[in-house]
Parts: sequence; structure tokens; C-alpha cells
Amino acid sequence: MTTTDNPAATRQPGAPRTSPPELSGPAGSTSFASLLQMLKSGGTILGFLLLVIVFGALRPDVFLSFGNLRNVLEQVAILAIVAAVQSVVMVVGNFDLSVGATASLAGAVVAQLMISGYGITLSVLAALAVGAVVGAVNGYLTAYLRLSAFVATLATMTSVSGLTFIVTNGATLFGLPKAFMGLGQGRWLEMPNPIFVALAVSLLVWFVLRNTTLGRRWHAIGGNAEVAKLSGVNVSLMRFAAFVVAGLGSALAGIVLTSRLASATATSGDSYMLLAIAAVFLGMTISKEGQANVGGTLIGVGILGVLSNGLNIVGVSTYVQQFLTGAIIVAAVAFSRLSNKGVS
Repeated sequence: MTTTDNPAATRQPGAPRTSPPELSGPAGSTSFASLLQMLKSGGTILGFLLLVIVFGALRPDVFLSFGNLRNVLEQVAILAIVAAVQSVVMVVGNFDLSVGATASLAGAVVAQLMISGYGITLSVLAALAVGAVVGAVNGYLTAYLRLSAFVATLATMTSVSGLTFIVTNGATLFGLPKAFMGLGQGRWLEMPNPIFVALAVSLLVWFVLRNTTLGRRWHAIGGNAEVAKLSGVNVSLMRFAAFVVAGLGSALAGIVLTSRLASATATSGDSYMLLAIAAVFLGMTISKEGQANVGGTLIGVGILGVLSNGLNIVGVSTYVQQFLTGAIIVAAVAFSRLSNKGVS
């Protein structure tokens, strides 16, 4: 910039000092953009608080009781596990449509093995291995064969659902060992065990994403895969690993769900796929960069749990709840895109 471009340089001696007029516009725009970004990033939290206030005002004797709070946390524990590992896949820029079907398959496998006389430990490990295999198939198709994540995981979901019906023979599996039931039905400190399992998984995923080299590489791939590759990151391997994590976490969720229900069916975990994606998208609105993050995902899980619980308490039908869930997904995606535009 030359001296003639600087207003201060051309000001005559003794002339009043004035602010350059061109700075007032951008400064005002910047302030407005910052305020808009704050509203966008805080909208999800405000929405959660608003739901609590509304349902608390409608049925304070029921909704705000400790027993109902514990019930909400127990109901969303399985979803929190699935959503946490779904966050990993979405951090790298993909998503996994097979997480619900994988949970159903893992639950069916662990139940069928225990009914057949195998020990609890072996049955649980086998179910986790099944989840890892499903994740590995998704990772291979997506990372190495370069198939669309939508196509690959949709195909896997269909195949896994078929396998689950084969394992269960289309029937409900029950008669599980009492020791196994403690995982999903037991309590510690007056709180159901699934809550602590969900908390442990969420903290582990949060720590890996935030404080490890693996997590930083996943974030780099999600930000710009080509730049990450030029920086020496093995993009294919990292994507593969993300899908394996999703498969393992989904299998764990299916095992806990089977223990909680004391039974397994071919479709017991299918509904968690849509809800997990909704929770992650809701959480993405909290991030300034519009990225998946575990903290935001858990708030999204809380919104879905409070909404379902509150609507049940006030007597709203399941069909209306399904409609609202779809509307929430659309709103979450829209706000996520608005946040991204605000950053750019």
C-alpha cells in the first residue's frame, strides 16, 4: 500500500482527526456476524433448555421428578453410545447407515451364543468381533474401493439385517443368564448401569478426538482430505479405522440393549440409526466450524430423549413423535449449513 492510500498520511496539520469511514461498515458487519454466529451455535442448547421448561411447566409433578430424570437418562443411554461412535465417522466426512442393524445383529449373536451354552465372556467378545467385522467391511468399501458411504453402508445395513433374521430365525430370543442381565438392568449409585457405559464410551471418544494424534488426523481428513493426504496422513487407513470404531461401538450398544431388555429380536436396534444421525447433526450446530463433536452430540441426544419423554408424558402419539424427529433432522442440517456459511 502506498502512502497516498492511507487517509492518515494525507490529513493536513491541524485538521480534526476522524475515523476512516471505510472501517465502520466492516466493523458493524463483523459484530453482526459474531452475534449471528453466537445465536446459531447456542440455538441447540437453548432449544434443549426450552424443551425442559415447557414440559416441566406442563407436568412438573412427573417430568421434573428424579425418577423421570433417571428414566430419561436410561432411555437415551443406548442412543448415546451409537451417536458417539457415529460422530467419529461423521468427523471424517462420512456417515454409517448400518449402526442400528449392527446393534441388532450383535444383540442377536450374544443372545444366541449364550442360549446355546457358551459363556458370557466368549459370547460378548464374539458379538464385539461381529461388529468390528461389519465396520471393517464398511471401511473397506468406502476407504479402499471408494464407494459412496451412503451406498456402501446402505448395502451393508440390508445384508446385516438379513443376517440378523437368520441368527434369530425371526423369533424373539430370551432365557438369558441372570449374570448377563446385570449389565443392562443393574444399578450403581442408584443409577442404571447403561448410563455409566454410555458415559465411558462418550468420554473415550471425546478424549481420542480431542487429545490424540488419531483424533487430529480424523479431524484433518474431515476438514480437507487432499490436504491431509499431502501432509502425510494415510487417509484410507484412517477412514477404515473410523468405520471399525463405529462397528465396535454399535455392537456394544446392541449387547447392552439385549441385556437391558433380557431378550433380542432381529430389529431391536434398527431405530437407533436415524436417531443417532439426528443427534450428531444437532450437535454439529454447536461447533463454530460445523463439525461433529461429542459434546454437541450428547446435547442432541438429550434433546431427542427429553422430546420423546415429554411427549409421552403429555400423551402425544408415536406418529407425531416420528414426524417431529424428521423435522428436527431437517432443522439440524439447515442450521449446520448456516453455521458453515457463517464461518466461510
